[in-house]
Amino acid sequence: MVHFLHPLLWPRALVLPDAQQDAQGHSLVQEEASPYSLVNICLDVLIAELDKWCSKRPDGTLCLPEHWYFPREIADKFLERMAWQGKLTDRTASIFQGKQMRLKLINIPRVKLSAAAFTKAFCHHKLIEVNATSVDSELLAPDIIHALQSSAWIQKNLQCLVLDSVSIPPNSGVVALSHFTGLHTLSVANVSFCNEDLVSVSQLPNLGSLDISNTLVTNISALLSCKNRLRSLTMHYLKCLAMNSPQVLAVIRQLKCLLHLDISDHQQLRSDLAFYLLQQKDILPNLISLDISGGTDITDQAVESFLQHRPAMRFVGLLYTDAGYSDFFTAKQGLKVAGGANMSQISEALSRYRNRSCFVKEALFRLFTETLSLRAVLPVMLKLVAIGMRNHPLDLPVQFTASACALNLTRQELARGMPVRLLAEITNLLFKATKNFPYYQQLQKNCLLSLTSSRILMDVPFDRFDAAKLALRWVCRRESPKLRTMAVSITSILALKLSPEEMEQLQEELIMAIKELLTIIRQKLAENLDDVTFLFTLKALWNLTDECPLACKYFLENEGLATVIRVLETFSLSVIQSKVLGLLNNVAEVRELSPKLVTGDVIERIICLLHSSNLEVSFLAAGVLAHMTCDRQHWLSRDLQRTDLLRYLHLTVQNWPSSRCDMSVLVTYRSFKAFSPLLVNFSQPEVQLWALWAIHHVCSKNPRPKDV
Repeated sequence: MVHFLHPLLWPRALVLPDAQQDAQGHSLVQEEASPYSLVNICLDVLIAELDKWCSKRPDGTLCLPEHWYFPREIADKFLERMAWQGKLTDRTASIFQGKQMRLKLINIPRVKLSAAAFTKAFCHHKLIEVNATSVDSELLAPDIIHALQSSAWIQKNLQCLVLDSVSIPPNSGVVALSHFTGLHTLSVANVSFCNEDLVSVSQLPNLGSLDISNTLVTNISALLSCKNRLRSLTMHYLKCLAMNSPQVLAVIRQLKCLLHLDISDHQQLRSDLAFYLLQQKDILPNLISLDISGGTDITDQAVESFLQHRPAMRFVGLLYTDAGYSDFFTAKQGLKVAGGANMSQISEALSRYRNRSCFVKEALFRLFTETLSLRAVLPVMLKLVAIGMRNHPLDLPVQFTASACALNLTRQELARGMPVRLLAEITNLLFKATKNFPYYQQLQKNCLLSLTSSRILMDVPFDRFDAAKLALRWVCRRESPKLRTMAVSITSILALKLSPEEMEQLQEELIMAIKELLTIIRQKLAENLDDVTFLFTLKALWNLTDECPLACKYFLENEGLATVIRVLETFSLSVIQSKVLGLLNNVAEVRELSPKLVTGDVIERIICLLHSSNLEVSFLAAGVLAHMTCDRQHWLSRDLQRTDLLRYLHLTVQNWPSSRCDMSVLVTYRSFKAFSPLLVNFSQPEVQLWALWAIHHVCSKNPRPKDV
């Protein structure tokens, strides 16, 4: 039996009860910590391979096989996931034209569709809910309304319509909304919705919930037409309202059925409406939810008095006010507060105001200060931060503050307690922010700092190509030595996570980074300092050149060989010798570059290290020799010397202990490609012996190499 997820939940307070809001936050995190559902996995595969399964119409749009059939819940989820993944276009939306799908809910925020595609794909379905929040300006609000109006069934049965932030052309309106007689919930926030439109929708016989936030409404008197049925009214930031506070309250007073009222203000336009409302003793006695965030002259005493006269109150919004700090708000059972006084209020604010950037910014700032010395794992808060980032991708204050909060919430040990999927989501959002704001350095720094978490860097799936590009660029920045050291360390790890093809695409960054890494090594040589930065830098060079001929070429072109020979001459620590020899192994593996190593200085150092008592050092030195001597053409003038080197190699390998010994370096081999040319060289058994010993060791210590 397949369990279908609950249908669309609109992320707005006016249609999401308090208990459901709280449960949703925890269920979101539970979902992040659970395996992907089989339904979602199957839908994602289908979405990724639509062209494979579909036929094409003459106009190039896609069509599902005629014999396919999707149950209603699956069809709704399929459409939602296509929109979420950015795969819903005029070409792909056409799969909803046929009879294979039976849609009931349309949840397509931020998609780009034409009016014609919207009409053909959706308006023959029996729709009861439509969410077209922030669709591209190509699809206008009048077009959506006209398309839905073309269906007599939808006119009578559509219950919920969300047109937030949808474009309306000049001298146009949405008066036609009055034809949707079954409409119960309507949201037109952030659109050019005028008094005439309000008069029209107020006549709807079943209207119970209305959101006219940030519209062009100047007079709300038309609401009196639905005073006996309106249960939820949201009018946040009515910037054009021409009525004074007593006049507005005179209208609100007559809305006898009202249970939820939102008169919150934007930070840029704060009115005294909430102040006057709190003075009223007999207004809205049945109210259970009041949002006055952003209001002026709001005090704890005034709010307490108002709530005490309305014992059924379950929610109050107090963010960006001076209220919410008394013990009353924590002591009153069943009351939820969206504010900034404590973590509970901040969590509620981020949940309630996820679509209002002005309040998201304020809540995130409060969260940042609250989590500076955090010791508890808070996945719910991290999920809310992720939602804020996703909903406001082009708002720099939101992205920057959210990135700082993410750092506080995912510090080393805290990250270990977070679900991997949640960490993946927040990490990918951070990289998206760096792309949207490439010149904002502090945001770039925060993203880089997030990668210092070993949990994120090693266990979490994210775009490591973008991460490597960011880290390589910071390697080349010199204004912060500490951050540069972090970038070097991150680079050393990410380099092994990228394919050779991806490394080739980083050509510009590689050139600059290798040059800078060698500069760091030369500085440390001058200081005779083998600190952590020095070790990270050697490791980064080793890993960047792994199976990357381009990086090896840049290394040699920037006098890297002479530099690392000086390192071997200066430092005798085996950990340093291993890293240098690993780097030289990578260069020696590149056939056209291997002859560059056939110099007196290199050979002298390699022979010396071949006899090291440290097995790891000896093994790596032997590897350099094996690759250097593999091609006889490079030694035409030094054949006797090559024969001696092969003899040294053979004796050394024979003297090594059992291949069951511990040698951590071999786990860094990502494939057997380095050994293949040596194994087929039957004229040089000494070289084959080293390769076979290495492969046997890899298989016994790491039996599942990435690429055999």
